[in-house]
Amino acid sequence: MSVSERESLTGTLIFELGSDESSCVEPPASDVPEVSLDAALGGRVRKKRAALPHVTEVDLARHYERLASANFGVDSGFYPLGSCTMKYNPRVDEWACHLPGFSGTHPYQPEATVQGALELMWGLQELLAEIAGLPAVTLQPAAGAHGELTGLLTIRAYHTANGDARKRVLVPDSAHGTNPATVAMCGYEAVQVPSDERGGVDLGALRSLLGSDVAAVMLTNPNTLGLFDENILEITAAVHEAGALAYCDGANLNAILGKTRPGDMGFDALHINLHKTFATPHGGGGPGAGPVAVTDALAPFLPGPIVGCSADGAFTFKMPEHSIGRVRSFAGNFGVLVRAYTYIRALGASGVPEVAEQAVLSANYLKELLRDAWILPYDRICKHEFVLSGGRMRKEHGVRTLDVAKRLLDYGIHPPTIYFPMIVDEAIMIEPTETESKATLDRFAEVMLRIAQEAAEQPDLLHEAPHSTPVRRLDEAAAVKSPDLAWRPQEGAGALER
Repeated sequence: MSVSERESLTGTLIFELGSDESSCVEPPASDVPEVSLDAALGGRVRKKRAALPHVTEVDLARHYERLASANFGVDSGFYPLGSCTMKYNPRVDEWACHLPGFSGTHPYQPEATVQGALELMWGLQELLAEIAGLPAVTLQPAAGAHGELTGLLTIRAYHTANGDARKRVLVPDSAHGTNPATVAMCGYEAVQVPSDERGGVDLGALRSLLGSDVAAVMLTNPNTLGLFDENILEITAAVHEAGALAYCDGANLNAILGKTRPGDMGFDALHINLHKTFATPHGGGGPGAGPVAVTDALAPFLPGPIVGCSADGAFTFKMPEHSIGRVRSFAGNFGVLVRAYTYIRALGASGVPEVAEQAVLSANYLKELLRDAWILPYDRICKHEFVLSGGRMRKEHGVRTLDVAKRLLDYGIHPPTIYFPMIVDEAIMIEPTETESKATLDRFAEVMLRIAQEAAEQPDLLHEAPHSTPVRRLDEAAAVKSPDLAWRPQEGAGALER
């Protein structure tokens, strides 16, 4: 295969391009005396040249541009990834984040020289407190799971200060997987609470599990089924009656934004995923931010520093009286905070609730279009997302939910979350968000219905999908058990062999 033919393949390694004569670096002539690096290092310099690629600048640029174009994101197509709120984020938020006064700020600058940045952080704390219905906010946590950890550590500090030794945390069976992990990291025992036939927390089971040794109940409302718990006030009242605290996982805040507030539901603590609800593109490991909002009773234990405003109008960092300390270096992921502040201010008081209205409308519209071709385990009005089951398709045609997800790639659509929550057989969790047009939703529904027909008529088509992507279906089990992430030069590699 010629170089030009190899270049046309997105999956070509950069090591397979170029030649010994190719170069994209032209170092200047040395203006200092030359020395022997080998002598300086005591003879430890490698005996063979490193097998590095030899390419021109244009080859290098085109190679990585091809790789970038193979990436899938919210800017390139529909991304209905349930429970993750992968929505389009306005460019104005990126513009604001890159203003020199923000992007050029150094964390060690004196407070007097960064009053604008501190004012933004203070303003964001106030906005998030109002949205959450909880009076105190820390911006320190760097992600959602980090926010969970921070919230539960704050709750633990509160109980400890009151001389209350509690050992268990109750977690619904539909919870995010990070919830029980967080419980264990904080030194508590996670106890599962079953769901009822309506998809909410089984109130009777919850009451039977509550006791003097329960520190908190962690739940998401709406939950991972996309359902708002009809008994939420009874749940939080029962939790408080037992002396425990109610923690809300804020991953699904997009569903209730500006319509109802976790604090008004009786929650004592909430983490907020700024990178889901408030305009930071996420995925691939970051960046993120997971601020935590709490009641007045928990406020003294929050991590700091927190931005405060003095009587003379100056903004300054301060530590809460009984703070658990820092959970993040400096003041958190500041660029994410700028994006979130810009997003909320741009929407305004009338635009914030419209986000939830449109997200809920989109999800219910899609649910109705797809309900006849798939199993709908919980036939209720959903919020921002809904869960279908492919159990019938597997039983009748031998087609798994995984096959459906792979086939969606052939249609240029990122698959929804699959096999989660685990309480639904062959689960498909779909979250369209508020940013997608009716035309996009209609096309997605059309593709899903077409795939259901393909499953009945040509199941092997799905078993072998995807067919049109740069990489075909991988052996996922082998990739997990024996990952091979490093390139190694092979014997007989020609120009690369040194």
